Amino acid sequence: MPILNKDMSLCISLAARPSNIGTRFHNYLYDLLGLNFVYKAFAPADITLAVAGIRGLPIRGAAVSMPYKEAVIPLVDVMDPSAKAIDSVNTIVNNDGVLTAYNTDYIAIARLLKDHQVPNTHSVLLRGAGGMAKAVAAALRDAGFTAVTIVARNETAGRALADLYGFAWQDDVNGSTADLIINVTPLGMAGADERAQSFEDATIAAARVVFDVVALPSETPLIEAARAAGKPVITGAEVIAIQAEEQFVLYTGVRPSAEQVREASEFSRRQAGH
Repeated sequence: MPILNKDMSLCISLAARPSNIGTRFHNYLYDLLGLNFVYKAFAPADITLAVAGIRGLPIRGAAVSMPYKEAVIPLVDVMDPSAKAIDSVNTIVNNDGVLTAYNTDYIAIARLLKDHQVPNTHSVLLRGAGGMAKAVAAALRDAGFTAVTIVARNETAGRALADLYGFAWQDDVNGSTADLIINVTPLGMAGADERAQSFEDATIAAARVVFDVVALPSETPLIEAARAAGKPVITGAEVIAIQAEEQFVLYTGVRPSAEQVREASEFSRRQAGH
């Protein structure tokens, strides 16, 4: 990494539980490609002040993670169609004080469903109803999935998401099964919930594909149980690599090669820490 200088562009991430994965991914590519950028992760004490700081400093861009993907909407100036379509933001880009919001989560989910050749005839249990769940639900709908059930204890949020995309809702798994099960909650995430398995063994055993969007750790209790049961898995590490690549392009205007993205992703997960 070059020595910090006044002309260096700063990019950040805003998350309740920040990790070093994105920090290492972006800084690795900045160094590899000789870009005068630096990236830093933050856990904001006040999201309104944090976004105001992006505009006022100015900071070039910010990744937005749980639980701020919807909270930042009234704080930005422009909603790109990728964010507006699902009312959820995971990326903010600052162009001369004008903050534009994007959502690269949707791109990542859509690409992974295609790359892993998940049939859209599969039934789906989608656990979660927050900003990331909206991106997943939209990607499922646009890929042609119809037999989807949103699992969320918050009835208002769960029903709203289900109704938005024409899906069903229930308050808990309650022994339900599906061909594709997807966790979009903090269950299994490093921290207070890291030992929690988001779906029970019986539901995993009945599934054909298991998908956990939690990125840290990539081997969540759900993914470990699915691997032990011999199930194909899609991990949060795959999600974060794709969405981070798209964020990188938005910040820098540079598209790294597939090999460079792979190297950065591997580097970011080695001793990434929390």
